[in-house]
Amino acid sequence: MRGRFSGSMLAVAIGAAAVSAVISHSITRTAAQALPPQAAEGKAGAGSASALKTPWGEPDLQGIWTDEFDTPLQRPAKYANEEFFTEAQREELDRQRGALFGSDPRQERGTAIDVGGAYNTAFLTIKHTGPRTSLIVDPPNGRIPPQTPEAQRAAAADREFRLALLQSTDACKNKEPACAGGKYDPTPSPRFAELPPRYHTGNFVRLNRSDGPEDDGLADRCLHSGLPEFGSLFGGSFRRIVQTPGGITMFYDMNQGQGWQRNIVMNGSPHLPASIRQWFGDSRGHWEGDTLVIDVTNFSPKTDFFGSRENLHLVERWTRTGPKTLQYEVTIEDPTVWTRPWTAKQEFAKQSDEENRIYYEPRCIEGNFGLPGLLHGRRAEEKAFAEGRGPDPRTMDSVGGVLSVQQDPLQ
Repeated sequence: MRGRFSGSMLAVAIGAAAVSAVISHSITRTAAQALPPQAAEGKAGAGSASALKTPWGEPDLQGIWTDEFDTPLQRPAKYANEEFFTEAQREELDRQRGALFGSDPRQERGTAIDVGGAYNTAFLTIKHTGPRTSLIVDPPNGRIPPQTPEAQRAAAADREFRLALLQSTDACKNKEPACAGGKYDPTPSPRFAELPPRYHTGNFVRLNRSDGPEDDGLADRCLHSGLPEFGSLFGGSFRRIVQTPGGITMFYDMNQGQGWQRNIVMNGSPHLPASIRQWFGDSRGHWEGDTLVIDVTNFSPKTDFFGSRENLHLVERWTRTGPKTLQYEVTIEDPTVWTRPWTAKQEFAKQSDEENRIYYEPRCIEGNFGLPGLLHGRRAEEKAFAEGRGPDPRTMDSVGGVLSVQQDPLQ
């Protein structure tokens, strides 16, 4: 998280990031990667996937898998009518991103927003641009469907509360991205004493206060909002699938130690009663030919996927398309949030099974060390202000942001 580096360590981290970005950019794509997207997909699916069976006769999905490319969830506006990038577009995006992330762009040194977004690019996992312009394949425009009026009102209430806590900070005074939609007022908001309109979630979304752990984002608490998992620039995303007769388990190693495990019930039994809610939902699977179909319901109201909480419903399809390839497709539905269901697709590549390629025990230190430090620091700032020393903590922006991520041309 916001690690405490000495000057020499920080210099090494930044230097390593720059070198990493250059090396990543200079890697020559394999012959399969160089094919047009449609041809590459056909090649991946042309293998004898049907012959890949477990000893007990089920399709074999086992192994460590990851998406080896960066693909935006939603299609950027400039590619509105393009489902696939051209090879020239991918090369240009790789060049731009290599320069951006290799230069470690940051805000003015010493400013509140610079400290609040104190990651440098050593903490990011940057990969080549993928062939698709979006993970979303339905609707055809590659965009999340419009929200329902009910969901729009809930999102507006959340946003209004977050902006109220920022109103007296430099973020609003300087019209920075963190305060988009808000306005500057030098008087701290009286809403600092209020509870949020809903339980505060969001993987990298923080409230501009530290009254308790719940004011920070889920990632700061070593939590993750769960399924569906599309990965991020912060630490990448891997999943290991293990099968036994009558059972399947998946372990996710993603972000900065927010790993977790899910078990797929395969005995044909119904979902849990609606009164039982789980962080990663209740997964019930069955086979349709060579495809594993998983129906997921019973999410906790404390989870959040783009505004969807306890009413989130997923239908996942996992299909082995070749010896080294696995296709994942998920249809996402919540009639209280979106006006229609929508579908996203990923293509995973098989990774080495050697030891230590994946971490089975989440090693997140944010919640164990960083979060208590943030809470203690806030109390110290409040005490100093009460004694006439230092600024009012309510006028300091602590939500920050990683500038290079905000400027990523792929988003």
